[in-house]
Amino acid sequence: MEIGIIGSGNIGSILARDLTKLGHKVSIANSRGPESLDKVAAETGASPVTVDQAAKAKDLVIITVPEKAIPKLPIDALEKSSAIIVDTCNYYPARDGQIQEIDNGLTESEWVAQNLKHSVVKAFNNIVAPSLGSKGLPSGSSNRVALSVAGDDLQSKQIISSLVDALGFDVVDTGKLSDSWRQQPGTPAYCRDLNAPALKSALQQADLKQIPNYRHEANEQARPYF
Repeated sequence: MEIGIIGSGNIGSILARDLTKLGHKVSIANSRGPESLDKVAAETGASPVTVDQAAKAKDLVIITVPEKAIPKLPIDALEKSSAIIVDTCNYYPARDGQIQEIDNGLTESEWVAQNLKHSVVKAFNNIVAPSLGSKGLPSGSSNRVALSVAGDDLQSKQIISSLVDALGFDVVDTGKLSDSWRQQPGTPAYCRDLNAPALKSALQQADLKQIPNYRHEANEQARPYF
């Protein structure tokens, strides 16, 4: 596939490296411009490009930026895109400021989809970078780490699930994008490196009424890093 990655932090760089290894044509971009990506390009094999260029990737666009950066993306290009768009982002008010729509009950990825004016698949948001970079195992391996995937378009979700499997992880279908709150920060399914049965259980354990508490606890734990 032709894949554009917007965001060159830990998750974006690891995905660029591993997707390139799988034989995909990967480009990567950040807000500082391609001239800042020489080291990332050398380490991953991905091509450094502008954000506008990454947003025009033919098959897949992966967005892995702070939530507050979403409205600053090239919305026109993303709205018109025929590619699958994957949202890996997580909302932390200590970093992103208050986003009223999310605070009022919209899932993070529904808010992203509304801003981009394009459907998205929620994936790669509930695993820490070191685990994403080192814990992938061949399909069928015992106790393989599982990742949850949510989205409204079944075909898009199937393609992303196949990609997750190729990267070395089992997949658990969270459901529709409106169900993606189950894999947001602070929930039982968030960043715990669970196998598929344990992840299914954790997703079901999540309590909708506890979202403000999940978010507060995750935000306070992450605050020192922002």
